[in-house]
Amino acid sequence: MTITLTLTRKQEEALQALVTAGRFPTVEAAISFAVDHFSPPDLTDLSWAKPYIDEARASLERGEGIPAEQVFAEIDARLKQRGA
Repeated sequence: MTITLTLTRKQEEALQALVTAGRFPTVEAAISFAVDHFSPPDLTDLSWAKPYIDEARASLERGEGIPAEQVFAEIDARLKQRGA
């Protein structure tokens, strides 16, 4: 598949700098690497989040949670201090 991209001057310079520094053999190789390695994850598979959710639940069971009302009150107080 062939795709035509329009890059900003800054993007073009950054890619060319990577090639000049020897990080990639061509601009195309740099873009290919970026697409392969920086694509968003499969958002339908959230299995990666399970350990974080389990730890959050355990933290709440240990009484380490903060009530939502307290969080909202703290946010409101900070916004008022900043004049927002």
